Amino acid sequence: MKHLCLAAAICALLSAGTALRAQETITISKDAWTLNAKPTLIAISGFSGEADQVLRFDLEVMGCKIVPVETAQFQVTGSNNGRIEGRLIDLVSKAQLLGKAYTGGTLRRQAHALADDVVSLLPDHGKGIAQTRIAYKAEQAGRTEIATADYDGFNAKAVTQDGALVAAPAWVPGRLALYYTSYKRGNPDIFYHDLGTGSRRVFAQFPGLNSSAAPSPDGRKVAMILSKGGSPDVYVSDADGSNLRQLTRTREDESSPCWSPDGQWICYATKVKDRRVLRKVSVSGGEPQTVSTAGVSSPSEPDWSPDGKWIAFTAQMGGFQVCVVPATGGSATTLCEGEDASWAPNSRNLIFVRRGSSGRSLSLLDVPTKQVKDVRRVSGSQPSWAK
Repeated sequence: MKHLCLAAAICALLSAGTALRAQETITISKDAWTLNAKPTLIAISGFSGEADQVLRFDLEVMGCKIVPVETAQFQVTGSNNGRIEGRLIDLVSKAQLLGKAYTGGTLRRQAHALADDVVSLLPDHGKGIAQTRIAYKAEQAGRTEIATADYDGFNAKAVTQDGALVAAPAWVPGRLALYYTSYKRGNPDIFYHDLGTGSRRVFAQFPGLNSSAAPSPDGRKVAMILSKGGSPDVYVSDADGSNLRQLTRTREDESSPCWSPDGQWICYATKVKDRRVLRKVSVSGGEPQTVSTAGVSSPSEPDWSPDGKWIAFTAQMGGFQVCVVPATGGSATTLCEGEDASWAPNSRNLIFVRRGSSGRSLSLLDVPTKQVKDVRRVSGSQPSWAK
């Protein structure tokens, strides 16, 4: 959006980050952030080439602004002579918050590990996401296949070679596995694909549409859109496909189900009286409830943040806009032009799709500061961030 090499890549990723020493480590971080926040001003020195580029990209994605040391709040210094060594200094208190060397894996992965450690020590930033992965629908020369990559677009690898329409990849939480829809067999069927072994199996193959599979946060259930009852509705089943239950029964086209982090609710897009809205329904069934998105129109493609506080979605008001609204509903906030956003594990960053003259591409958004960085190495849509 890779098969056997993914497991080796993950192992190398985990090995990056052997501590040389931690001098005067001070925990000052909070996970909370607010909309319309200012970026953290940070200076970088001592690094060169790819290491310098990776650090700058990662820190800007995660809510920092790279500035001269004279105007910075924090400074990252170090070197990359064979391995990454880095230090984080609070320029206000003059305290060294981090002193660490990184070994194992590539220099690039070591730089990602340093960026994550730095961000975890900055106020209001939470955990870093530089070592995470994405899946997406890759688009090239008129063909589409499911692919995966590092979050910044590097190390991209094809998952499918179906030579057919594919759609809607979704990571299984905590596993090297995806659900997605493929027309390989002539019908839009849902597949389960184990990326560690390369094996896959058909998960849903009912007559009509089988799409938008969304595994629950614990991986034990799967929500999906099926049209076997006459129109596309929300269904849920166990992860082995058993205990299939229909949760909505309308003539409208339901789409894009996503889970609340506690696994109790499924949010989705639909229409009520010819107006597109977001609704949520209990996994145990019952009457769906509308999720208010006041201030914007035509919401679709919801995604519930892992911390449970926000729902990101696409609004269509002339063009397409990425928006967020409190998970309880209320006034929506427009963040940027784009669509089809997926939350990072830190509930702070989003990956989304931008349309341009050369097609659709992926971009990264820091929600509090609204800073955007393009993922230039891949072209595609329908991203899913691994959690």
